[in-house]
Amino acid sequence: VQLQASGGGVVQAWDSLRVSCATSGFPFSTYIMGWFRQAPGKEREFVAGISRSGRTMYVESVRGRFTISRDNARKSVYLQMDSLKSEDTAVYYCAAKFTFSTLQISDAEAGYNYWGQGTKVTVFS
Repeated sequence: VQLQASGGGVVQAWDSLRVSCATSGFPFSTYIMGWFRQAPGKEREFVAGISRSGRTMYVESVRGRFTISRDNARKSVYLQMDSLKSEDTAVYYCAAKFTFSTLQISDAEAGYNYWGQGTKVTVFS
């Protein structure tokens, strides 16, 4: 099983960035996909999740600025980040959680089965 996150970088406040997560080794379409982040000195937190059917959920601080999407054919999940703020600076991790439900989304870190290695996003003012 592999989850390879990429696309991080250093950007200015109000810029946009898209991070990607390419996966292999598990049946992607049967998994909830999520993005989490860990800022320096802080606990890892849920950012966004997408169900098997494409329903989405966001943490309040990014709602309206970030968009999660998935491409089952490419076995990939994406996080489009717009209007970035300095407080978005973090290492971003993608994660996968098996479910029988097409509608379920999860923001609970403990329930995710697989994790990527993270990609660093730095936003400076």
